[in-house]
Amino acid sequence: MKEYIPRVVDSLFSLKLETMGAVYVKGAKWCGKTTTSKQFAKSVVYLDGPESGESYRAMAEHSPSRLLDGDVPRLIDEWQLVPSLWDAIRFTVDRRGEDGQFIITGSVTPPEDGNRHHSGTGQIARLFMRPMTLSESGNSSNQVSLRKLFEGNLDVTGESPIRIDELAFLACRGGWPRACEAGRSRNSALQIAREYIDAVTASDITTSDGGSVSPVLMKQFLISYARNTGSQITLSTLSSNLTDTAFSEHTALNYHKRLTNTFVIEDMAAWNPNLRSKTALRTSPTRYFTDPSLAAASLGAGPDDLIADMNTFGFVFENLCIRDLRVYCQPLDGDVFHYRDKNNLECDAVVHLRNGEYGLIEVKIGGQTAIEHGAKTLKKLAQKIDTGKMPAPSFMMVLTGVSPVAYQRPDGVIVVPVGCLCP
Repeated sequence: MKEYIPRVVDSLFSLKLETMGAVYVKGAKWCGKTTTSKQFAKSVVYLDGPESGESYRAMAEHSPSRLLDGDVPRLIDEWQLVPSLWDAIRFTVDRRGEDGQFIITGSVTPPEDGNRHHSGTGQIARLFMRPMTLSESGNSSNQVSLRKLFEGNLDVTGESPIRIDELAFLACRGGWPRACEAGRSRNSALQIAREYIDAVTASDITTSDGGSVSPVLMKQFLISYARNTGSQITLSTLSSNLTDTAFSEHTALNYHKRLTNTFVIEDMAAWNPNLRSKTALRTSPTRYFTDPSLAAASLGAGPDDLIADMNTFGFVFENLCIRDLRVYCQPLDGDVFHYRDKNNLECDAVVHLRNGEYGLIEVKIGGQTAIEHGAKTLKKLAQKIDTGKMPAPSFMMVLTGVSPVAYQRPDGVIVVPVGCLCP
C-alpha cells in the first residue's frame, strides 16, 4: 500500500469511532476514503474484490453475521453492493453495545428500494470523505486557520506560495490522492480527473442503480452543469438550455440524482439568517462539483485554457474554494451555505457552525478592485443581519486566489489567499 497522506477529517474519524458503534464513510471511490478507513481498521472485507468479492456478497446475503465477525473496527468496503448489510450491522452494533465496531464505506449511494428498514440513528455515524484540500496536498502554507478565526484571531498574516499558473494547474489537477502523489508528472496528474469523467459517463452512472443512461446525453448534461458552476440555475432551465430534444426536465432530474448519488456533484443549500427587514430570500441551491477538476474536465479545459478564459477560471476557482471550506469546517461541526436575496445581494459562502457561529466569505481570484467589491458586499450583508436574534459574524473574509499575502483591512474584513488557508 502506498504511503498514507493524513487527512483533515482524521481527528473527526477517530471521535466518531469512539462515540458510535459504526461509522459510514461515503464519497467517490477516488477520494481515498478506503485508504483512510484502512488506517483505523483492524480487519477488512472487500465486497468488490476480484477474488473473494463474490463469495463475500453471497455470505452477506445468506449469513451476514459470519461476515461481520472479525477484529474490530472491521471495515466493510462497498457495502451498497449488499444493501441489506446495513440492518445487519445496525443489529450487531445494538447487540454488542460497544463503540467502534464497524467502518462502512461506499462510493455510491444505494437506491431507496426498501432493503434498509432502520436509519441507523444513534448507532451509525456518517462521514463524507471529499477530495483532498490544498492543505492536505501540501500546496498551502497553512498560516491562516479557520478554527482560529472562529476563536477571534483575526490579525492574520501569511504568504501564499501559489501564483496564477500554479493555481490553474491545481484547479485542473484536483484533490484526488493519486493525482497528488509525490513524483507524479503534471500531465499524468491532470489526466486523472479526465479519466474519472470518462468513467462516469461510460459505466459508473449507468450501473449505479441498474438503470440506463445515454453517455452522449450525460456528457451534454455535465458540460452544461460545468458552465453553470457557482450559479443557482434550476434544473428546468438547465434542461431547456440543452439542444437535444430528448433532454426533458425529467431527464435532467434523473441525471442530477445519479451524479449526486455517485458523489460527482454536491450542490450547496441556501442560508436563511434572521434579517432586520423582511427581505425575500432565494432558496435555490448553488451548483457545484465535489472537486473543481471535474468541472474543468467536463469542459475539456486544461490550465492554459483557464488562464485564457478568466470567466471560466473564476467559477472553477470558486468550486476549489468551496471544496476546501467544506472539508476545513467538518472538524468544527459546520457546513457551508450560500446567500442571495430578492435584491441580488449575494454571499458566495457562509460557514455556519452548529453552535450558531458563522463567517461570511466572498471568493475572488484577485485584484484590488475585486477585493474592494467583495468587502463591500460582506459589510452590506452584515448590516442586514438582526444581531438581536443571532450573533454578528465571527469574521468577514475575501478569499482570494493569487493575492500574495493575508492581512486584515482597516474595516475589519480579512483578505486571505486560499494558499494560506488551513483547518
